[in-house]
Amino acid sequence: MKLSVEERERFLSEPRVGALSVVERPDRAPLTVPIWYHYTPGGELWVRTGLGSRKARAIRSEGRFSLMVERTAPTVRYVSVEGPVTRTEPDSPERAREMAARYLPREKVAGFVEYDQAQLGEHIVICMRPEHWVSADLGSF
Repeated sequence: MKLSVEERERFLSEPRVGALSVVERPDRAPLTVPIWYHYTPGGELWVRTGLGSRKARAIRSEGRFSLMVERTAPTVRYVSVEGPVTRTEPDSPERAREMAARYLPREKVAGFVEYDQAQLGEHIVICMRPEHWVSADLGSF
């Protein structure tokens, strides 16, 4: 049921919508939100988010976050990673395009990047080094 290192890294590198979780306040459960992400096996995971967003503020405060991705077919499979922020850097149209190209059809990427730059405000890129992994494939249940 547990995935091998290669299986979990390959699964995480596929374009899935992740659930990012980060402690926002000590008296509340972690803030959990859907997010696009990018991961290359053996490397860092990175996300783009609004400069002043709740998740950006919480990640800056805590210095770490977790991300979980899943599928339900052909089998239930998930990978969850947690780790420290390695760096935060300014966003760029190239990063926005790279991320959008993972999730959108080719003909929609340029329009999304234009909308993103004009309507969604300044973004940052937050990079994380996966430190702790939890993964499983529940087979054909």
